[in-house]
Amino acid sequence: MNEKVFLCAISNINSGTCSEDCRFCSQSVRYKADIERYKQKPIPDIIEEARAAKASGALGFCLVTAHKGLDERTLDFVCETAEAVNAAVPGLRLIACNGTASVAQLETLKRAGVKAYNHNLETARAFYPEICTTHPWDERYETCKNVNAVGLKLITGGIFGLGETHKDRVSMLESLASLNPVSVPINFYHHNPALPLGPNPLTTNEALELITLTRGMLPNAERIMVAGGRELMFGERQGEIFAAGANSIVIGNYLTTAGRDRNVDLAMLASLGLDVADRVAE
Repeated sequence: MNEKVFLCAISNINSGTCSEDCRFCSQSVRYKADIERYKQKPIPDIIEEARAAKASGALGFCLVTAHKGLDERTLDFVCETAEAVNAAVPGLRLIACNGTASVAQLETLKRAGVKAYNHNLETARAFYPEICTTHPWDERYETCKNVNAVGLKLITGGIFGLGETHKDRVSMLESLASLNPVSVPINFYHHNPALPLGPNPLTTNEALELITLTRGMLPNAERIMVAGGRELMFGERQGEIFAAGANSIVIGNYLTTAGRDRNVDLAMLASLGLDVADRVAE
């Protein structure tokens, strides 16, 4: 595979404060998972994370908040953070991931220097009530349409291993394809004992097949990203995700779980003869 691998890092700028009941999410206050919780990460700390991400070869840097969607206070904080990161660490593509958002809110983020917005569908429309009852799937889809409407780059994907059927997985991928995302983050459910869902039932071989299925059903997406759950799902076989169809990974830590050491990931890519992408098309 001669394609360069796009690296993205994420910063959990607001953690563990969500009141929604998404059964896969340790950031919901309902499940009392043992995670770090805070309302606003100091902006100097976020800037240092951005510098470390860029030094590791990341082109994307995502500002994530743990709420159902944007409110005025969160929007102000994300915009302030985006402007500060862009000024201090030029050259990163700033991504916002802040839940449901209106056209007006997304336009405000765009003016603040955000280039892309990540909002995952999570699973199929029909299966969604099994994992979340406090807001509808259609609201998520509408936010993705809003992202396209304002001209931000759309990043949207989902989670495998929530108890969904294969039909559900195909349905989710069909919905994702209908939105024409530039990047599709594929997550593999990382079980936390505080959550009501059981452990991820997928095998490594099944997970690799799902990456291939995703690539096949979204041929126009620039990137198929393997994100949360990569280390747990693939273990010593992480290098196989690229032959399966992935061309992007999250490097560093995730929202509430630790990722693999960045140097180990970079060494893996080098051992596979894969180059790290050093530019992104605007």
